[in-house]
Amino acid sequence: MAARPVVALICVADVVADDLAGHLERRGNEVRNLRTAWEAEPLLGAGGIDVVVIGDELSPADGRALLRRHGGRSGADFILICRPRDLLDKVLALELGAADAVESPLVVRELAARIGRLLARRGRQALELVVLENATVDLRSAMVMHDCGKEEQLSPGQVALLRLFVTSPRKVLTRDDIIAAAPAENAEAFDRSIDSRIVRLRRKLNTASIATIRGTGYRFDPPEPASA
Repeated sequence: MAARPVVALICVADVVADDLAGHLERRGNEVRNLRTAWEAEPLLGAGGIDVVVIGDELSPADGRALLRRHGGRSGADFILICRPRDLLDKVLALELGAADAVESPLVVRELAARIGRLLARRGRQALELVVLENATVDLRSAMVMHDCGKEEQLSPGQVALLRLFVTSPRKVLTRDDIIAAAPAENAEAFDRSIDSRIVRLRRKLNTASIATIRGTGYRFDPPEPASA
């Protein structure tokens, strides 16, 4: 099995670093949180880092120096956090090969999504996202990310059940179909337990996309994309 993707946070403000690290680790990544540039040098020099986030607690010049030495085609992807209105620093970072540059203050969930995109581009993270009316589900990490910012974990049985619906859109699935493809997590997989599993899944996802077809089974109707 391949090692987990590694993300290095260098001189990122504590309040952001702690939240970001938790967000990334829940999605199966390994996070190294470093407070100084000199701590980062041996880590980056040894290789094996996928994404580096340079915080705005490091001077722009020092951040660009790390990018010059350890970025590039064979190195890690760099994201630089820039202070507001520092357009020149942002442009210089991108011209030197930074994969991304964002301004502070920032939204941690957005930054985590940018990191996930870079990891996916490197072939280090396969994104399996299901977009519903009020939440987005990452099937790979079994995380429900509600639009309000709250996160919840799905159980293995709930992941299997949602995956079954997602791979069979607009198809009516009988209780037998569900028991065969997404069995319950215990021995009580009787007919009526399916109803309870569906109710709990709907509640956790805050969705109406899983419809009950009376006397037959259930059907997943993917929500229509929001209009621009």
